Amino acid sequence: MTNSILLVAGGLVLLALGGELLVRGSVGLAARLGISPLLAGLVIVGFGTSMPELATSVQAALGGAPGIALGNVIGSNIANMLLILGISAMIAPVAVNPASFKRDSIAMGAATLLCTGAVMLGVIGALPGVMLVAALAGYLWWAYKSESAAHDAEALRHEAGAEDRPVPPDTGVVVLGGMILAGLLSAIFGAGLLVDGAVVLAAAAGVSQSVIGLTVVAFGTSLPELIACVIAVIRKHGDVALGNVVGSNIYNLCGILGLTAVIHPIAVPAEIARFDIWVLIGVTTLLIMQLRSGWRLSRIEGALLVAIYGGYTAFLALR
Repeated sequence: MTNSILLVAGGLVLLALGGELLVRGSVGLAARLGISPLLAGLVIVGFGTSMPELATSVQAALGGAPGIALGNVIGSNIANMLLILGISAMIAPVAVNPASFKRDSIAMGAATLLCTGAVMLGVIGALPGVMLVAALAGYLWWAYKSESAAHDAEALRHEAGAEDRPVPPDTGVVVLGGMILAGLLSAIFGAGLLVDGAVVLAAAAGVSQSVIGLTVVAFGTSLPELIACVIAVIRKHGDVALGNVVGSNIYNLCGILGLTAVIHPIAVPAEIARFDIWVLIGVTTLLIMQLRSGWRLSRIEGALLVAIYGGYTAFLALR
């Protein structure tokens, strides 16, 4: 028991350090390379903070724990939208870029529907997995092309916050890349420690695999997103926080679930197909409606999202 608590504590420390390095490095690199911070959040931060989900889901699938493998993906997305973005908005209202979010909301909604279709198959095999990964590749190409067409170099420098840079403006690309790599490794290793300790603690309470995947594992692997988003909004980079959540959700549904299914088929637990996948659809719809209404997420709306997450986890605890 003591060892598990130490694992959780050590994981949290590494996640905090990794999130700080990840945001500083990615925003700085975006400015140096002429990439908007939204695209940096989608690609660099989104992919990096989704790595714990990938490692966890693959290991769970190979280890014969489909409830953890699938519950981790679905639970992480629910936590991203309700808990992480909710907490971020409570710290500081999150503004939305209408042009970019119209694209990304379509992609996130489509990814959710693709995931739902895969879940309804009963077993997610290699073919659905390849289709999900192909959808992710198509989205990244679409995001890159639309971002390239929408901004010129001067606008990008301004949008990246030249007056509030997280690193000195003359920091080299190699140093920034090293910060990102160090942040990713710290976040991934920290999430691994956290999940290992948390799963032992949760299993001792006699909780099912699916519930562990949807709650403990999902929350643990989503902590890099939480740390990265909180740091981003504190540093007044709300677009990075939103891009991180949207990007991570799309990566989870298409990339993580797709790659896991390609490596090993995932048998869908009945309780996830019956309830949790529909919660994911409802939460995704709610968030898109909130963000497209006034193009910002207020503190009150953030508090509502956190309250819904609390209700959802309470229901799972009683299930």
